[in-house]
Order: sequence, then C-alpha cells, then structure tokens
Amino acid sequence: MVYCTSFESKIGLIYIASTDKGLCKLSVPRQTKRDFLRWLRENFDESEVIDNKSRNKDVIDQLTRYFNGKLAKFSVSVDLRGTPFQTRVWKELLRIPYGTTITYKQLAKRIGTSRGFQAVGRANAANPVPIVVPCHRVLGADGSLVGYSSGIKTKEFLLKLEGALMI
Repeated sequence: MVYCTSFESKIGLIYIASTDKGLCKLSVPRQTKRDFLRWLRENFDESEVIDNKSRNKDVIDQLTRYFNGKLAKFSVSVDLRGTPFQTRVWKELLRIPYGTTITYKQLAKRIGTSRGFQAVGRANAANPVPIVVPCHRVLGADGSLVGYSSGIKTKEFLLKLEGALMI
C-alpha cells in the first residue's frame, strides 16, 4: 500500500507518499498535486494508493522540526524508486552532512563517474524525496545555486536554514 497526505510547511504545501518500507515521494512546492499523482501512477497501481495522514505523521513531524531548525538528520526510512544509477546517486546524497555542500563534479567523483556530472545532475533532478535526500546541498562547479526542482529561492532558503549559505 501507498499512504498519501499533504501538509503546509514553511516553504508551502508538501505532498507525501510512503510505503511500508519508507518515504517514497515528497513533492515540494512548484511540483503540483497533478505532478505528485502522475508520479504515483507511474510507480504504483492506483488501487494501492490511499489517503492516510497518520501513516506519515513521523515524516511530517521531522520535516516540521527541520524547518524550525530543530532537526539536522532525518531518521525516517526511505523507499527509493529509480534506476540503479539514480539510486546510487541518491544514496550518496544521504552522506552529505547537514550544513555542508558539494559540487555536482564532486558528487560524480564520489560515485566513481568523475566525468558524469551531467548524468548526476539529471539523477539529482529526478530525486523523489528532496530535502530528506538532500539534493539541495549540491552546487554548480563555481559554487552557484543551480538546479532545484522547487526553484533556486527554495534551495537558497534550505541552505541558509542549515547555515551552509551566508548570503
């Protein structure tokens, strides 16, 4: 089964889906409910999807604490759904500590494909659970805020929240 809900956060409305294995989809603002539902249809049978806020209470609680500056590391399980390459990238993202950043090139090197930073960027863009799997901590080669599914302003907000950006 896939348990879905939404909640209002400091960055706007967030849609959440989880399975018994863990959080599988988190749609941050700029991703519409239609986008969220499309992702669910692509990854699950419609009969498996149910509305259930209580099954996502821990995710909502941790995100709320994160946005309030009271949580630096998420402990919710994740159920990552993607290609083997994407999953490898996303697992490496989980190793970037709170309050730090790396570049796409550094991320590519960490997974053993030093020239594949564009492919790493595409995998980052397809991350189904942003924030929890911290793709916002990856910057352009010159340290610029590039590429974030919820927009550069949200990426900037998250990095400032974590103390990784002092603009």
